[in-house]
Amino acid sequence: MYLDKNNGLHHPFDSQFALTCPHCLTYAHLSPISIPRYAEMQQYKPKQTGIVYRCDACNAAVFLKFDVKAYGEDKIEFSSKFSELERPRESFNFSYLPEDVEVLFKEALSCYANNAPNAFASMCRRTARRVFANLGETGKLRIFDQFNDVRDMTELDNDTFNVVKTVVFDHEEPPLLDAAQAGLLLEMMKDMLYQSYIRKGKLQQALMMRRYFLEDSTNITPLQQNKG
Repeated sequence: MYLDKNNGLHHPFDSQFALTCPHCLTYAHLSPISIPRYAEMQQYKPKQTGIVYRCDACNAAVFLKFDVKAYGEDKIEFSSKFSELERPRESFNFSYLPEDVEVLFKEALSCYANNAPNAFASMCRRTARRVFANLGETGKLRIFDQFNDVRDMTELDNDTFNVVKTVVFDHEEPPLLDAAQAGLLLEMMKDMLYQSYIRKGKLQQALMMRRYFLEDSTNITPLQQNKG
């Protein structure tokens, strides 16, 4: 990805460049509408620059920040990796979570949406500690097994998995996370809370409703059946 001396932006994946828009929450193609000026970039040589894109679904402006890799004689190269200045709010079903767990994880999601991966990691650790306190040592061991199952299913490499494991389970200082690691941690936390509370709550509710309708049907008298 580079900017030429005529202010042309060359993107290697233009036709496939898509993100979840932070405004309409649609996974849509993005088109660049405001790019940095070549002459000013060469004059000041910033280490990072920003590009404004248009969401093709809702036409809202989406701001992305890129690292500058190199200043050449006739082009400026950008890293293909970027950071989102605005992120879509993560949706999550809090219905079955204990109140204390809900409060902590909502704050964690707020950190994630504001592109603060290490604050997000700290709040995930606090959330996990509260979950372990609620579920006890047996629950903690069960969750550890669930994390290992996810690692096997997704074929995560050990280095990546150990970062997430350290944040959630260990007592040592958590490592600094980048955006990709924070995204993985988010999915692991959502799966942990779903398996620990939401799945159980939904099953209990479904079974309770089935028992209710079963008991209601067995309490119908012969006279009521004849009237039916």
